[in-house]
Amino acid sequence: MTGVDDGARDPVTYDHYAHVTGPFFHGTRAALAVGDELVPGRGSNFQAGRVVDHVYFSALVDTAAWGAELATALAGSEERGHVYVVEPLGPFEDDPNVTDKRFPGNPTRSYRTRSPLRVVGEVEDWEGHASEALEGMLAGLARLREQGLDVIED
Repeated sequence: MTGVDDGARDPVTYDHYAHVTGPFFHGTRAALAVGDELVPGRGSNFQAGRVVDHVYFSALVDTAAWGAELATALAGSEERGHVYVVEPLGPFEDDPNVTDKRFPGNPTRSYRTRSPLRVVGEVEDWEGHASEALEGMLAGLARLREQGLDVIED
């Protein structure tokens, strides 16, 4: 299997991840350079004051675009954000915040790692989502926060 979901789900764990191949992407508001490393232990883009133990990434540009757009919007920035091509420098697993919790399987091809991600390039021509879709996503996150359900399993 080359990382393409053919309907036969093969869960990704820290002990079983080599079957998932890139390219991989990370969306963020941060301006980075090739060779920079994204490391765990930094502040969350999604919960103020929270330090995350993982770095999140995806095998889909669209999923990374959501990360870039949400990170910039939640920071109150009008900037576009960035989508980077990244290389995981250690083992990784399915992101439990979306895999089987919000979506059956892992259709967003979202993963997380406790190891660094190395920036190997930037996707310059990624397409953002319609402003209505972004506003809807932000409203949904606000509702979850109001209900105390904006839990990040980290």
